[in-house]
Amino acid sequence: MLDKKATDAVVLQIAPLTSITDYLVIGSADSDRQASAIADHIGDILSRSGNKPLSIEGNRSSQWVLMDFGDVIVHIFRQDVRKHYALERLWADAKRIAIPGEPPATQPAATSKPVKRKKAPTKTKA
Repeated sequence: MLDKKATDAVVLQIAPLTSITDYLVIGSADSDRQASAIADHIGDILSRSGNKPLSIEGNRSSQWVLMDFGDVIVHIFRQDVRKHYALERLWADAKRIAIPGEPPATQPAATSKPVKRKKAPTKTKA
């Protein structure tokens, strides 16, 4: 993914949280064409080592490409689409795995909503 200049790459270990897969690999692309190139590159590299994807979704539109390798699911997003779906926020409890040679990915700040408090009833004179 990084060979094709993906940005904000993150590896999340979600095995303790779900039985769907063990790891999510998430990265961003600046354009549909770059997202497609990243997906093609990942597919080529892993296929050569005998790890063919079980399925690939979204390769035609390339705004969000999902590659299912069984124990690992790769998500390649166009930047704006990644912000919209916010998978890192959905899997906030997942352990982040460091990527060798990469600076730690910044975690988006959690946006909290103000708490609405009920007003205390006012006493009225009788």
